[in-house]
Amino acid sequence: MTCSSAILSRLTPIATLLTIMLPLFLTHGRGVAEFSISALSVLFLIRSVAAADWSFLSENWMKWALLWWAWQIFCSLPILDGVGRSGLTQAILSIRFALFAAALQCWTLREGWARRWMTGLICACTCYIAIQIFIQALFGHNLFGVPRAADGTLTGPYAHSRAAAPLSRLAPPTLMLVFAALYTRFGARRGVFAGIILTALSLTALILAGQRMPTALMLLGIMLCALLYRPYRWVGLIGLVTTPVIMLGVKNFSHRSTDHLITLAHQQLAHFAQSHYGLIFTRVWMIVAQHPWTGLGFDAFRHGCAQPAYFHGFTTLGQRPDGGGAAICVQHAHNHYLQALSNGGWPGLILFVMMVIALLVALWPREGRHHAWRVGLFVAFIVQEWPIASTSDFLNLPLGGWAFLLIGVGLAEARAIRPDRHQSRPPFESDARPHHQVRADKS
Repeated sequence: MTCSSAILSRLTPIATLLTIMLPLFLTHGRGVAEFSISALSVLFLIRSVAAADWSFLSENWMKWALLWWAWQIFCSLPILDGVGRSGLTQAILSIRFALFAAALQCWTLREGWARRWMTGLICACTCYIAIQIFIQALFGHNLFGVPRAADGTLTGPYAHSRAAAPLSRLAPPTLMLVFAALYTRFGARRGVFAGIILTALSLTALILAGQRMPTALMLLGIMLCALLYRPYRWVGLIGLVTTPVIMLGVKNFSHRSTDHLITLAHQQLAHFAQSHYGLIFTRVWMIVAQHPWTGLGFDAFRHGCAQPAYFHGFTTLGQRPDGGGAAICVQHAHNHYLQALSNGGWPGLILFVMMVIALLVALWPREGRHHAWRVGLFVAFIVQEWPIASTSDFLNLPLGGWAFLLIGVGLAEARAIRPDRHQSRPPFESDARPHHQVRADKS
């Protein structure tokens, strides 16, 4: 056995185990998840050196990711002007997320058994988060004894209201996979009925959680799933139409959740310019107006928001002349595109958009085996990168970890069905045809 073969034989089981366990760590164990993602990116580089295999660099999405990464490093150099540019180290290390996704695509999830385990754990974590929300709604506390938040929102399995965001990303692939399996097993009529129940339960969990943006993104995800997966179209349409009925039922059961969901959303939309989100948008615009080509480097909003040079507001829109001053400052811009704009100026935003488009192309769910699962993964990425949304930091865990995990899984599934690749067994049957029709086609 050569030295490189010995290295690979030792690295692959370790990396695969870290990959498969990651959904559990992202659910409970943020520090372990951070270590696992970093370790997988380093192990992937070691593997690439040992195997002399750098084929992942030819992936179109990786090329744009590297360009975006390089531009962020350049924009974070202190020699540019020294204003707020203290994120050089973080900019250099941020490549670990792209390497992590590439490791899943090209290495740790190449085998069908690994993808099946990953699929099962993702679905299990989705159900776990949703069940904890229902338990907290019914009994007033979750399984760990944590009550609902002071504002009436539900925390699910956590101490704070952060369960809805990952659930809105995890629900589309899980919903599509389970629906396709039921549709295949029980036929069209009972499959559609089961799909309606599953969709209603998913929406109810998000509405109970009381978080505005995850609920809106879940509705977007259902609509996209219905457009992309024909057997689900009536299910998705019925789910969207009955959403007001579900909200009314939740209001009678947990009015504080719906008050937070509907009333606050209406107030913010009606007075967006004066809202916190509108003031953040204005602050980013003022930063970019003075630094259009390079922004302020990595983590720009955190370092630059409180600087008086950017204290300006649009008085014609009812904002204060100082744009809210330092009181509006938070850790990030609450939108991935505003974050890319403030970090790297207009070139940084363009490179980020090109990376997103390249990933959409790579994740596109072409017809083939386990099509429903791939549709769900594709929709989850759209939900994550929907431009008109309030989001967490692009690279922040746990949500950023969930996003790149789902990206890696989607890329691995897409790689598995390429005509020039080894055709391995799909995680579950998701050819949405009744069982007798599948047998008839085979005959």
